[in-house]
Amino acid sequence: MSTQPTLDEIRRAPKVLLHDHLDGGLRAETIVDLAHESGYDRLPTNDPGNLRQWFQEASDSGSLVRYLETFDHTVGVMQNREALVRVAAECAEDLAADGVVYAEVRYAPEQHTTTGLSLDQVVEAVLEGFRQGSEGRGIKVGTLLTAMRHQARSMEIAELAVRYRDVGVVGFDIAGAEAGYPPTRHLDAFEYLQRENAHFTIHAGEAFGLPSIWQAIQWCGADRLGHGVRIIDDITVADDGTAKLGRLAAYVRDKRIPLEMCPTSNLQTGAAASIAEHPIGLLRRLHFRVTVNTDNRLMSRTSVSEEFAKLVEAFGYGWDDLQWFAVNAMKSAFIPFDERLALINGVIKPGFAQLKWQS
Repeated sequence: MSTQPTLDEIRRAPKVLLHDHLDGGLRAETIVDLAHESGYDRLPTNDPGNLRQWFQEASDSGSLVRYLETFDHTVGVMQNREALVRVAAECAEDLAADGVVYAEVRYAPEQHTTTGLSLDQVVEAVLEGFRQGSEGRGIKVGTLLTAMRHQARSMEIAELAVRYRDVGVVGFDIAGAEAGYPPTRHLDAFEYLQRENAHFTIHAGEAFGLPSIWQAIQWCGADRLGHGVRIIDDITVADDGTAKLGRLAAYVRDKRIPLEMCPTSNLQTGAAASIAEHPIGLLRRLHFRVTVNTDNRLMSRTSVSEEFAKLVEAFGYGWDDLQWFAVNAMKSAFIPFDERLALINGVIKPGFAQLKWQS
């Protein structure tokens, strides 16, 4: 009965996704269509197959800076209401087709205003797209509004997130290059969100080390850590496999602070050398609150199921491990407790139980 889950079987499992960028998950065909419709003429190629390949190769360069450049093209074609509705709808469809039952998808509204859309219009277009794309597909999608850490609009975006909190925006995030742009630059936004009882996650500990994680948690009060792979720098593993946790790592584990891990993406940006060497293996063994995510499905040519399949191959995980990741993610979601519980007990656990007995 305990055969290792295959990719096809994993696709049927009810999964949860917390860290996925809307502008990192477009279909290549859609980028070509939207570029044609909007007159965007800077794509490296107009052939969807070649374009898909180009995105992956540019993302595989091992440089976070080059990786982030790929977003110029996706964001470039997401500048009007129709494009945003379509991209969001297709995102929900693609995630549902991969067996995702709950997803939080993030994007930066400020990046979609170059042709005159207001921040509110951007948010409303994306919400409409998710509504259309998730209808009748057994998936619930919440959105996270991201502020760019090198810009100065975080307070404005935080207020936007609070304004739309009852209609689908479930939280706030900051993203962009970590080095030189610490999260404490945006302290006023985080303090405002805390006063408003709002949820937020912070990209931290991806390209930059422990200070980034420490600031995100202890100065800014992050509910979750986007990536958080560098927490490994505060853990010492002895030759016999026993691990000693530093104070920060112990705090993160004790407080059950969720880590939004994105294995394939971390390989591309140089945060880990291979899936087998990815900190997720140790962190799972030490029972940190680890979740498995895609980050950017187009750039990493991946899906939640494929991330799980890679972990199964690297670490020999079985159904119980995959269920543990899925339940962790659902527990860590930014929706009300009763809704999380209903998905865990009504959808996720029964779904995994069925697959376990079938395999």
